[in-house]
Amino acid sequence: MGNTRRTRTLVTLTVAAVAAVSASLLAAAEPAAAGGGGDRDQALAAFARIRDRQADAWFREDGRAFAATFTREADVVTFNGDHLRTREGIATGMQYYFDTYIDHTRLHTLDEHVRFAGPDRAVIVRTGCQLVPPSTTCRPDSLSRNTNVMVRQHGRWLQDSFQNTRVVALPPTT
Repeated sequence: MGNTRRTRTLVTLTVAAVAAVSASLLAAAEPAAAGGGGDRDQALAAFARIRDRQADAWFREDGRAFAATFTREADVVTFNGDHLRTREGIATGMQYYFDTYIDHTRLHTLDEHVRFAGPDRAVIVRTGCQLVPPSTTCRPDSLSRNTNVMVRQHGRWLQDSFQNTRVVALPPTT
């Protein structure tokens, strides 16, 4: 009987310790994830500036400026599945795309969803398209959805990972 009581006590203490650690870890993520307050607002403003810098670099067809919005060790998976590694690799790869495949277009954001995964990490799922100036209508076949992993390093937000996927309707079933 004594061993059973001791076992129950140990289990109860272990569960309480795990709950306390979990609560403290969750609380550490709260400032950015809480949905109100300055940290979230400042992060959202930083994300908008990054998106605008990236769109400007796209319009100017400047691979280096496009890559400057990423961390040094970032990853980009392009719409066709190419995997560009590191900021330098992203700069080189994007410049190749601009010079070879991408017409002079503007990026246009249709919607976005931001989810904080801690005080220094956020995931943005964004839907957008390309506009051929001066048109304000999405270019056919350019609708895409991308996932951006944002990280705050040394007080500065940057993209750490970017996955771009073309939105293509599934073929009808027979």
